[in-house]
Amino acid sequence: MHSEDLFFQAFIYLMAAVLSVPIAKRLGLGSVLGYLIAGVIIGPFVLGLVGEQQDDVMHFAEFGVVMMLFLIGLELRPSLLWQLRGPILGLGGLQVAVTTGAIALIALLVGLPLTMALAIGMILSLSSTAIVLQTLNEKGLMKTEAGQASFSVLLFQDIAVIPMLALLPLLEMGQTAIGPHGAVLVATAEASGGLPAWQRTLLVMGAVGGIIVVGRFLMRPVFRFIADTRLREMFTATALLLVIGITLIMQLVGLSPALGTFVAGVVLADNEYRHELETDIEPFKGLLLGLFFISVGASIDFNVLARQPLLILGLVVGLMLLKGVVLLALGRFFRQSLSQNLLFAMALAQGGEFCFVLFSFAQQSRVLPTTVTAPLVVVVALSMALTPLVMIANERLVQPRFTGQGEQREPDTIDDGETPVIIAGFGRFGQIVGRLLIANGFQTTVLDHDPSTIDLLRQFGHKVFYGDSSRIELLHAAGAADAKLFVMAIDDVERSLQTIDLVQKHFPHLKILARAIDRRHAYELLRRDVAVVERETFESALSLGAEALKLLGFRAYHAHRAARIFRHHDIKAMRDMAEIEGDMPKLVARSQQLSADLKDVLQSDVYDLPREVDQAWDTTALRKHGT
Repeated sequence: MHSEDLFFQAFIYLMAAVLSVPIAKRLGLGSVLGYLIAGVIIGPFVLGLVGEQQDDVMHFAEFGVVMMLFLIGLELRPSLLWQLRGPILGLGGLQVAVTTGAIALIALLVGLPLTMALAIGMILSLSSTAIVLQTLNEKGLMKTEAGQASFSVLLFQDIAVIPMLALLPLLEMGQTAIGPHGAVLVATAEASGGLPAWQRTLLVMGAVGGIIVVGRFLMRPVFRFIADTRLREMFTATALLLVIGITLIMQLVGLSPALGTFVAGVVLADNEYRHELETDIEPFKGLLLGLFFISVGASIDFNVLARQPLLILGLVVGLMLLKGVVLLALGRFFRQSLSQNLLFAMALAQGGEFCFVLFSFAQQSRVLPTTVTAPLVVVVALSMALTPLVMIANERLVQPRFTGQGEQREPDTIDDGETPVIIAGFGRFGQIVGRLLIANGFQTTVLDHDPSTIDLLRQFGHKVFYGDSSRIELLHAAGAADAKLFVMAIDDVERSLQTIDLVQKHFPHLKILARAIDRRHAYELLRRDVAVVERETFESALSLGAEALKLLGFRAYHAHRAARIFRHHDIKAMRDMAEIEGDMPKLVARSQQLSADLKDVLQSDVYDLPREVDQAWDTTALRKHGT
């Protein structure tokens, strides 16, 4: 490719991303689907702006997935792998094994030889790490039960690619290899294509072993030498040199560059320079990964689709349904709740980017002919393109049916008797409130809807009960009719407001103390006349700001006074602005006025700070008692 062609394609790819992704995000489709649609539009089968040669389209964005898998590898510290050994080996291993067996059985029934059936089964058992992780992160689902299960399965799949690459040459049938067919992430095979199967298997294992040895023993002194230069750009250059060097080595021996960089990332996960590597490579990864999604859209061969539309579409639907059923069964076996199980199954029911690698490798190893791989490549690409739509359907049609309903696990029986305080949510915020109350002799009834949190906290001796605080029957069981205080400490804005409305309607005597996630959440709470509203980061940020003033030369008294003035002024301003929060022009004007007033107050030495700002004295109570 000439430099002019390279710059033109780079311009087209970037223009497509800049135009399509914001529009897709505005329409609620997500960035991944925006990239895929952009790829279809600029690809050879619509506008034809890029990709007349399919290999060029796919190689253009290979580096994005290479970067992503290197960063994933860096996160896989041995301690984390050991901690996740159950879901990785159990859930991930069963998913690959069962899916491989099911697909291979179907392939055998339609008349394919055993070796071809096994190869197709192994390859199609994989899902798309790039699309699934990007989509789950965008929707804030990575920390859910389904998100963690999906991560475990994807992690096992990425690791399983290594033995798959080693096994494929052993399945060689002696068929004549036919030229490349435009798959994504094609691994070159010139260096290994003429070797016997057992030698190619040794070559695969030797290359991976070499990366492990070099990464384990050689890279630490190299990074230390580079770090001693104290030049940040040199560390960035070294990180890119490492990734590109491994890419070239893996291509030279006929393996996938993405596989090599993933292994290198795992090897370097315990390196003390891991965080620096992540920081330097992360900006490149995001953009290049977007180009990979565009390339997947541009790579869909609509000629194959036009020749066999019913076959291709039937295979796409069949693949996604089969994988979905297997995932549902495994999720049920591992006791996932129904809503999370559906999310888990729908997230992973596609083919993955490593399928392109393995189909190419299987073809070059004379295991699968082009007549088999060409339609399957299109099937995998279409299944990846459909995944964002499936996730949108899950978000808008499936999950709302579970809102407000209990999970499969039944709520715990609450046996605390009458307690003065009910705490909803016992995470990083709620547990501090609870510990303070318990330490001062007040019993609490704690409700939380995360089973893993419940089980963990019980190990530390906390009395925590499973249940959704937005259910009226659970509030009755928790003793809301006799309690004095209700502490709302969950981190879900909508559910917290829904629960507060429920408490105010059915238990109007309860004083509500609420955690506000941000300022807008605080406005909603104040409009509901919640007794105490505390922004979760406000006091800690204020304390840190006072320490910053001290380090900048303020005396301790002046720094403390400035923080108290700011606190008093900001709380008053927040209550004022809560009344006009829906009127943006008034809100902006009022905010500017309050900022100017605060600046004048802080620069004045005569400001009379109200005594009630000092939380050590409850002046309201003193006045009530006539003192």
